[in-house]
Amino acid sequence: SGLGIEGYEDFIQTDASINPGNSGGALVDLRGELVGINTAILSPGGGGNVGIGFAIPINLVRDIMDQLIAQGKIKRGRLGVMLQDLTPQLAAAFGINQADGAVVSQIVPGSPADKAGLKAGDVLVSVNDRLVHNSADLRNFVGLLRVGQTVKLDILRQGAKRSLSAVITAGAQARMKGEAVNPRLAGAEFGVVEEDGSLADRNEQIVAVSVERDGAAWQAGLRQGDLVISVNRLQVRNFEEFKQAASRSRRGLLLNLQRGEQAFFVLLQ
Repeated sequence: SGLGIEGYEDFIQTDASINPGNSGGALVDLRGELVGINTAILSPGGGGNVGIGFAIPINLVRDIMDQLIAQGKIKRGRLGVMLQDLTPQLAAAFGINQADGAVVSQIVPGSPADKAGLKAGDVLVSVNDRLVHNSADLRNFVGLLRVGQTVKLDILRQGAKRSLSAVITAGAQARMKGEAVNPRLAGAEFGVVEEDGSLADRNEQIVAVSVERDGAAWQAGLRQGDLVISVNRLQVRNFEEFKQAASRSRRGLLLNLQRGEQAFFVLLQ
């Protein structure tokens, strides 16, 4: 985990040869059993495989497969918290003798976490009796829970152990047409994705939900799934910032995009 190449990370590390074009292919053991789906390789600046690859574990794949068969789409579970790892310094500041866990830094109003009674400063130590090692561990676990499922949350609050229960809801994603942001973005649709995550992540981010092939945005290089980091060199994290930054220039829109591990600029005239 912590590679920053996917939203949910719990990879198998392998030295099996994964070459360009193998992403999405099978990682199998010597018995021919499927153990994962090839995803990425560690590559130097000039490209090439140095023998370190990463695959999505089959247990995560199976959960996604079951959801696609049952409902035709994926619904990520949402707890409604912002998290950070429990460090030795934070544990000492909280006066607790705890090595692993995730610290609740912020609660989304009206979220399952809010309704369950979670508070900023609580330390989540287990979910459904499964130990929580860090914020990424909790985020992966919650993201795989089914919408409507009730979960048991074990926390430390001011050094005392407590148990709470929360009902998981679907992750929220607001959407806006590109032309509502700026006429140059006609044919594209954007969303603000809010997911449970660590403070090291961009917990709110503008993402291109869809891009029409004959539109100016597509011609400039914008693609579905691209994250909009900045507009006209101004960082954007929500629709208000997006619209304000897009109105600053009449000559064009300079978008700083992130696609996987790549970051680049595109200019819409």
